[in-house]
Amino acid sequence: MAGVGVAPYAELTFDSEGDVDLGSVAAVARIDATDLLVFAHGWNSDRSTATRLYERFFAPFPGLVGPETRLGYVGVVWPSMRFSDEPIPDFEDRDVLAEPGSGTALDPGTRRALGEFWPGREAELDRVAELLAEQPESEAAFIEFGALVRELAGVDVVDVIDGMDTADTADTAEIADTADAVAAVTAAPVPAVFAEDVLEVCRELTEALAAAGAPGGQDPALGGGLRPLWNGAKELLRQAAYYKMKKRAGVVGERGLGPVLAELGRQRPGLRIHLIGHSFGARLVSFSLRAVPDGARHVGSLTLLQGAFSHYVFADRLPHDRNRGGALGGLHRKVDGPVVACHSPHDTSLRVFYPLASRMAGDSAGVLGLDERWGAIGHDGVRAVPGTPRLTLDTALREGVPAAGCVSVDAGSVVRRGGAPSGAHSDICHAELARLVVAAGRMGR
Repeated sequence: MAGVGVAPYAELTFDSEGDVDLGSVAAVARIDATDLLVFAHGWNSDRSTATRLYERFFAPFPGLVGPETRLGYVGVVWPSMRFSDEPIPDFEDRDVLAEPGSGTALDPGTRRALGEFWPGREAELDRVAELLAEQPESEAAFIEFGALVRELAGVDVVDVIDGMDTADTADTAEIADTADAVAAVTAAPVPAVFAEDVLEVCRELTEALAAAGAPGGQDPALGGGLRPLWNGAKELLRQAAYYKMKKRAGVVGERGLGPVLAELGRQRPGLRIHLIGHSFGARLVSFSLRAVPDGARHVGSLTLLQGAFSHYVFADRLPHDRNRGGALGGLHRKVDGPVVACHSPHDTSLRVFYPLASRMAGDSAGVLGLDERWGAIGHDGVRAVPGTPRLTLDTALREGVPAAGCVSVDAGSVVRRGGAPSGAHSDICHAELARLVVAAGRMGR
């Protein structure tokens, strides 16, 4: 395929409900390989950006595997989006670079991507863009903005029925009737960023931008009226897109990718599939484990690169609630090999914004008081899974990783570049990480 330098390569294409393009399934089924690398991107505004990511990440693999290994390559393409002010290290084309100088206004690329991400919501998006551009010094304007963002995020009973697992701590995807749905809403509140006072939320997000070193961030206590809080309002819109993307990734993984790979494994029992995911794509490939039949051994390894979902996702029991487990509690055992979670302290998106956006309504913690309940697996690795070793990347590459079970790998030695607000979140195209995937899949020389 044009634009990807490795072969054989094919793409699996899914819509937002997890429905797969059957032609893409046929293309993957034709790949002649002993080991199949299946990579799901995180936030990308178009297929071309995703394809370029796959080209760069896959490039080192042919020189890393042993002669008995015949690799095949699969890129998962699913509907996500990226704000244009989120840098991707080493991507120098103008179409994927951050567009400076927009301030709180939506640059044309981001506005276009939002329209594709939320089709049919042009009126709401136009009004959101208008408010961000004008920055009115009005509490009423913030209230209107908050209502629009909440509507775009889809925070309602229908959203709960569709599979509410906001904190990745419990599976409430199957709710029998309306009464159960109402009870679920009461039992599991929405994230505080969508439920609490919008001015306070925008103030906290503005403080978080300052902590991340973003140009629009500043301490609201320094004055300036309400206008500085529109920086936090733009961040609230970003978090609404992430909230929707996070949920969508779970749906595509469980209902789309998982069944496709399970059928492929059934048809070709000798094929070993190695799952790789970045950001929300890490959530996508992880949720595909729900479709792995008992006793199946087609998933040879799972590598999570800066995963944007809960570090408790594989826990059988949560430290703060022993009656519940993670959304995928125990499913790491479905992998016939290790589950490797790469994390980096330089990932500002997961260190600062993920816990702030994941905090549930009613929890009193603010920006400086967040606890471990809201942590991301790409920030500090796997938590609450007994026996999970914690390795540096150098150690993992020198000594190898366990043959099975979870392992947390601090990849901060290479995942370290990138500007505000996301930091090193997208700094994943490194030969060292390719070597880690090879080690996890036992494909090396």
